[in-house]
Amino acid sequence: MKFSTTTQVVALLSSVLTVDAFWRMPCRYRSGLARIDPLMNPGTLGTHEHAIHGSSAFSETSTTADLLTGDCTSCQVSQDKSAYWTPSLYFQNAATGEFQIVEQVGGMLAYYLLYPNAGNDSLSAFPSGFQMISGSANRRNFTAGPVPDPPKSDWTAAESTQDALAQKALGFNCLNYAVAAEGSLYRHFLPDKAYLDANCLDGIRLELMFPSCWNGVDIDSANHKDHVAFPNLVMTGTCPDTHPVRLVSLFYETIFNTYAFAGVDGQFVLSNGDPTGYGYHGDFIMGWDESFLQEAVDTCTNASGEISDCALFTIQEGSNCNISMPSALANENYIGPMATLPGSVAIQSGPNSATDGATASATSGAVTTGSAVVPTLSHSAGSTIASTDTFLPGGVFKGQASSSFDPSSSSSIPSSSIPSSSSILSSSSPSSSAPATTTAPVYSPAASATQDFVATSYSTSGAEVLEVLWVEETVTVTLSAVETATPYVRRSDRKRAAARHLHRHQHVAGHGH
Repeated sequence: MKFSTTTQVVALLSSVLTVDAFWRMPCRYRSGLARIDPLMNPGTLGTHEHAIHGSSAFSETSTTADLLTGDCTSCQVSQDKSAYWTPSLYFQNAATGEFQIVEQVGGMLAYYLLYPNAGNDSLSAFPSGFQMISGSANRRNFTAGPVPDPPKSDWTAAESTQDALAQKALGFNCLNYAVAAEGSLYRHFLPDKAYLDANCLDGIRLELMFPSCWNGVDIDSANHKDHVAFPNLVMTGTCPDTHPVRLVSLFYETIFNTYAFAGVDGQFVLSNGDPTGYGYHGDFIMGWDESFLQEAVDTCTNASGEISDCALFTIQEGSNCNISMPSALANENYIGPMATLPGSVAIQSGPNSATDGATASATSGAVTTGSAVVPTLSHSAGSTIASTDTFLPGGVFKGQASSSFDPSSSSSIPSSSIPSSSSILSSSSPSSSAPATTTAPVYSPAASATQDFVATSYSTSGAEVLEVLWVEETVTVTLSAVETATPYVRRSDRKRAAARHLHRHQHVAGHGH
């Protein structure tokens, strides 16, 4: 006989929460790759390349009025002529110094999340002419607090400034569909290639949250940021007094097939010359009819997230919708291989901010201002909300830190069971399925008010959401001399499971998203 001390996790049902509605806008096809940025470089060529989604009328001088004249949109709701754009991800081959674009899997998703201010159910649509930016193209460091983020209830004043919240609004989700999903916005930097090769067998999902608090007056500002602000918990929480009007919340997700370059020496870098990820950013110009969008915000409140559940929307399965390329960019190479990033953008690794206009020559494309230094943040499983569940507040962003107990990590996954992610590239259309959720633990009586909780997850019943608080209990058990390990059961059809990935933009719960 022998004795073993194990950890038992007990789930405790907490108070019922109110469900918030949302819809996810699939933009399965790009409308263009181009050095165009009507916000940062109006009327001229952009400094770096962007992947563009939305209205065909996007140009160097686009406004809401211009976008609405577009004859098509690359997004699935025909009434949405908005413009959504972010930098693409490139791979630089160490042997040749050349760059090649990393395949964007399934287009992108723009989430419209309907979070009102506390005690106020009113929520405003974006006003006509509204535009904004989230993130900073020149940032090359993280100064917003510890890594990973502590629980939001522990954030200090310095960790809750607008600058800090903006840094925490970036996410780099390591995708491996054979294991439990990470929480969104868990990691605020691009992992290095060695980590991506070893752990992210289905690529990387780049995530970007936009400010959702508005000053109620200006549809833009000089830096395209000051007219808006983040609530104090990035996504949820309280708007500052300076920006009291709560807008519909906007959240971007884009998946890149980084695993296609597994085993090849080199580095990944964003098109703005950023190998760290800290400079990831995105832009938005409102392209809805304002009254129509307000009606959708007021009435399309199904918690499923499906655009098909909003009777107002006219849905198109897919649109081959392209922007008109400026003549000066007609022959520019955005795919590769190529000697430099588009626009001859230089790689600047930080930690100092990047310099505007820094360029690299065709003979020195591999030259950087130093090696990128990012922390290593191990996999941390969030609590996945299945497609059959209703969405719940705080369910998108934050996964548990790796030091917390992970109820789904009791067995390891042999790498031999995981094929190359190239097997799913033939299917660019998202589906509505999500990975199976972790088996529910046995219910235990409620803990005391002073008890510490190691994790939080949620379950739903109709329109109600139950918060589940996890606690650790140390239990000593007596084991027989012969132990039998539970074998790992391999999925019978990995390709089918991978193809179900809905872009794998499923929502993941933790302490705050």
